[in-house]
Amino acid sequence: MPRRSRTSDPAALAHDAKPAPAARRWRPVRRGLIWLWGWTRWLGLRLLALMFVLVFLFSFINPPTSWTIITGQREYPGTPREWLDMDEMSPNIVRAVIAAEDANFCNHWGFDMSEIRKVIASGSSRGASTISQQTAKNVFLWQGRSWPRKVMETTYTPMIELLWSKRRIAEVYLNLAEFGRGVFGVQAAAQYYFKTDADKLTLRQAAALASILPAPRSRNPQTGSARTRQIVSGAQTIQADGRDSCLRLVR
Repeated sequence: MPRRSRTSDPAALAHDAKPAPAARRWRPVRRGLIWLWGWTRWLGLRLLALMFVLVFLFSFINPPTSWTIITGQREYPGTPREWLDMDEMSPNIVRAVIAAEDANFCNHWGFDMSEIRKVIASGSSRGASTISQQTAKNVFLWQGRSWPRKVMETTYTPMIELLWSKRRIAEVYLNLAEFGRGVFGVQAAAQYYFKTDADKLTLRQAAALASILPAPRSRNPQTGSARTRQIVSGAQTIQADGRDSCLRLVR
């Protein structure tokens, strides 16, 4: 029987057929996309690893400064900043700031979903940022609103909640928060506004300081304002119902 010619075999012809011109044209694009994805993944994983290492280090090393402090004190120099451990602060300032900024601080994992749902439902432009989120921003990022910063803040926050205690988060926040133009940390704020130390702040003084946190460069602490009275009441409620238990305040 005569041998079947290879050129007459349909399977062989299909195997030997060259790629269509359209497929050849898109091949470099596919290769480029695969290369880009590989590099993006490589860089992304290393960025996440670096972020994780920084969060771990600052769980026991006090952040020496931040981008906000550098720019703020360059613009408004002259107010010294001193780091205080939590035990060196009056419990009044701790409770007042929690009441003013994040009343559910001890009960959430970095994001207050109930507050987020309220904001979404009301269509309000106000934020639902927790103290954990603000700490991530104050320590590792910059001020202002942008999607890159928000994405990084959202990434840092669960890392902070995982590696830091709630007490540590509050301690770092209170030492880096801005209380006025060039005034950073509760010790500097207590001395600047009330000529006293942070461990001697009364509840009303502490509430007055907490009242300016949303807009520290445009507000002044007023011990008799309606907002201050509201924060005083909130701090007392937080102490009474135990929502400050994660902070282990001794006084």
